[in-house]
Amino acid sequence: MTFTHLDAAGHARMVDVTEKQPTVRSATARGFVHCAPHVVAALRDDTVPKGDVLAVARIAGIAGAKRTPELLPLAHVIGVHGAVVDLQIVDDGVELEATVRTADRTGVEMEALTAVSVAALTVVDMVKGLDKGTSIANVRIVAKTGGKSGDWHRPGEPAQS
Repeated sequence: MTFTHLDAAGHARMVDVTEKQPTVRSATARGFVHCAPHVVAALRDDTVPKGDVLAVARIAGIAGAKRTPELLPLAHVIGVHGAVVDLQIVDDGVELEATVRTADRTGVEMEALTAVSVAALTVVDMVKGLDKGTSIANVRIVAKTGGKSGDWHRPGEPAQS
């Protein structure tokens, strides 16, 4: 198998997608922020001193999806035509899910992962004053559609929310 992000000498390169036809594509990523019980209570009661954690994290995740090529040097600049970031408070923390859509020449898996990661980092930033032990776990792609490789869904993952 040839790794397309390396040239013949083994140096990193950006894959040329010029000849590819734009297609509708989407990707969904998920992650989790582990929080102590008192942090979960503050999230549920909306009493975190820094404000509305979920609203700020949602906006940060969308911004992250749009800025992926600035953060990942080999990621293509593509049109992010839709980005939805959902966060849900559960007993041991916050579940995160991001779905990103485009009609472009390459997929949006990195944009979905970036959206979840930035949203998760935002949650940690906003609650770290309550608990320095808050942590991020299990950031992963759970589904993708479109493109040359077609549709894919991670086995064992529930369908998109």
